[in-house]
Parts: sequence; C-alpha cells; structure tokens
Amino acid sequence: MLTAVTYSRRQVLMLGGGCVVLGVGVALFLTADLGSDGYSTLVNGIAIRTGLAFWVANLLVGITLVALAAARRVRPGLGTVVQVLLVGVTVSVLLDLLATPPGLVLRVLLMGAAFPVLAVGIAVYLGSHTGAGPAEAAALAWDPPIRFRWSYSAVQGGGALVGWLLGATVGLGTIAVIVLLGPAVDLASRRLRLDVHQAGPA
Repeated sequence: MLTAVTYSRRQVLMLGGGCVVLGVGVALFLTADLGSDGYSTLVNGIAIRTGLAFWVANLLVGITLVALAAARRVRPGLGTVVQVLLVGVTVSVLLDLLATPPGLVLRVLLMGAAFPVLAVGIAVYLGSHTGAGPAEAAALAWDPPIRFRWSYSAVQGGGALVGWLLGATVGLGTIAVIVLLGPAVDLASRRLRLDVHQAGPA
C-alpha cells in the first residue's frame, strides 16, 4: 500500500539550499579542469565504451545505484530527484559564467576552494533527510558497517577505476575526490550537527 510522504518546510529549504551549494562546488571543481569525480568518470567510461550519450549513461548508472541502495533500505525520496535536477541546472548556469584560470597553481587553488563548498552542500542536502542522490545513496547503503567517510571514498574510487578501465581519463581532481571528499563531508556534517543518514520525513 502506498502512503503519502510529506516533508517539513525546513527539510525542503535544506534540500534546495544544499543542492544549490553543491552545484556551486561542482562548478568550481569542474572549472579547475583537473579531472572529474569518480562517479562522473564511471559514467563517462560507460558512455565511451557503449556509444551512449553521457546523459543516458548517467541516467542508467543513477537508477542502478539508487535501486541497489534501496535493496539495502536506503530508500529514494524527493531529494533523490531534486539533487540530480537542481545540481545539474546550477552547474550548467555557472559553467557559462566561469572560466578556467591560467596556470596550474591557480587551478589547484580553485579546486581546493571547491572542496569545502562541496562538503557543506552534500552534508546539508543529506541532512534534510529527503533522500540521497545516486553516489551518496550507494555509500550510505554500506554504512554500517563501513562509515560514510570511507564508503563514499570507496564508491568514488571504484567508479574512477571502472571508468578508467573503460577508457575515461582521471586526473588530480579525481584522486583528490577519492581521498578527501568523504572525510570532508563527515567533518562538515559534524560541525553543522547534521546526520547524513536517511531517516525519512519528519
């Protein structure tokens, strides 16, 4: 039997705000042009090997990860859809306004600046308890027994490895996401006193 799911105003505001902040972080990270995250590397590798359009491969990978997470009781929700759409729109708008800075040092600094923005965005949108996007859902599906800070690194690392084997490229940014982003989200969630685990609507 299907039941209606309602979310509080606070949850909706946290979801929207967190996704916009996350989108800003993704745009800054991509503008640095030092490699994509592991999830995007996986999608790109599948697109290269199969000839599918990137958005089609992204949709198929996203649905697969969300379904697998749901099998481990990390159920999708409003946030699962909003995260994908709102982050995508935010990134698209900002990439038209931003330009990759000249020189490796400035690009590394820009990438470094993107990390706290990414971490806060992920922590806040997950803290809304409205559902997780594909990569975060896949990581949360294994917490417990593996803490999110490490399961997220495993998801990003596994995606990068498979994507690379399928023909996608990896860069400094890819390695940085694998090593740093999970712990950064964990730190941000603790500082903001947010629980990233999906407890359902309030």
